Amino acid sequence: MTDCLFCRIVAGEIPATVVTETDTTLAFRDIDPKAPTHVLVIPKEHHTAIGDVDPALAGEILATAHQVAKAEGVDESGYRLVFNTGRDGGQTVFHVHCHVLGGRGLTWPPG
Repeated sequence: MTDCLFCRIVAGEIPATVVTETDTTLAFRDIDPKAPTHVLVIPKEHHTAIGDVDPALAGEILATAHQVAKAEGVDESGYRLVFNTGRDGGQTVFHVHCHVLGGRGLTWPPG
């Protein structure tokens, strides 16, 4: 998808601060962080919503998110994984992405 921001990041057309990468996922820092650790984990292939993702790929996204939490040093203190899905769910980039948030106390409800 040429008009998808995240597809363009995967293609190297738009720079990002990459945290980690696997064959199927890419993790990079959010440009508008909401916590000291705020990293996005995306599948390299385009999917609009998490419900469209094969369960095996969804597992890879979650595994990468946990690797990010460990690398960022928030795996023991605690972190939050968030998938915003659809406009009412707060999704603004329509390419599946998991927010990894941590590094401070996170309140509930989130918003």
